[in-house]
Amino acid sequence: MESLSTPTPAQDSEERALSSPMATQHPHRLQGALFQPIGDEGRAELVERRLVDAITRGHLRAGERLPSESDLSRSLGVAPVTVREALLALRGRGLVVTRRGRNGGSFVAEHADPLSFAREAVRTSSRLALRDLGAHYAAITGACVRLAARRADPSEAQQVRRRMERLEDLDAELQRRLLDDVQIELVALSQSARLTREQMKLQAELSPYLRLVAHDRDDRRRQGAHLIAVIDAVEAADADAAGERTERMVAETIDALIQLQSRIG
Repeated sequence: MESLSTPTPAQDSEERALSSPMATQHPHRLQGALFQPIGDEGRAELVERRLVDAITRGHLRAGERLPSESDLSRSLGVAPVTVREALLALRGRGLVVTRRGRNGGSFVAEHADPLSFAREAVRTSSRLALRDLGAHYAAITGACVRLAARRADPSEAQQVRRRMERLEDLDAELQRRLLDDVQIELVALSQSARLTREQMKLQAELSPYLRLVAHDRDDRRRQGAHLIAVIDAVEAADADAAGERTERMVAETIDALIQLQSRIG
């Protein structure tokens, strides 16, 4: 949450992050897209929606402390009273709790489980909506990795591959985070800050669904194998192979979500 605690323009901080896609010191890479300034439309409802997105997508985890009201107001570009109203609404919905005292503040409620939100979203979505989600993700991500294959230096793809070598050593949550990060790093090799910001938004949206269908190690290995194949294609400057493997990975994910829907519907 470093970008929220430093009162610098969000656009500048995001550009700096994108200029170093291999940086490992940024633990909440996906939050950048969720916390861009709201600006003139800074109503409490928009702040509330932004925070709900961060919680339901798993990028603010149960028990995690939120930035202070002043930090949030600076990062989102709204008045402190607007943030206060949004937090009040989140407390009313049971998503946030406030604790007093020396170590107090606002925290994500312990029961705010992103998998539960994602499971309910799958249950209530139509198959058409799920396939539309996949089509949007595949179109953007496929275009990005094709561009990465044309622009990236092979050594950059090799750096991303070395990140993937850590997968087996991590627990389930860290495996999922690594897979999300590697997907963003691959897109960052396109050398397009605009596309990388769009990918960050899409990855934040899809990540809870990926968690639903990758509930065991074998599933995560399969997703990892897809990413390694994309890395190979980017390193080989094979744009078509990079895009096709990405599209296959997305198709498998959407098919798995539809199968899950039939079981929980």
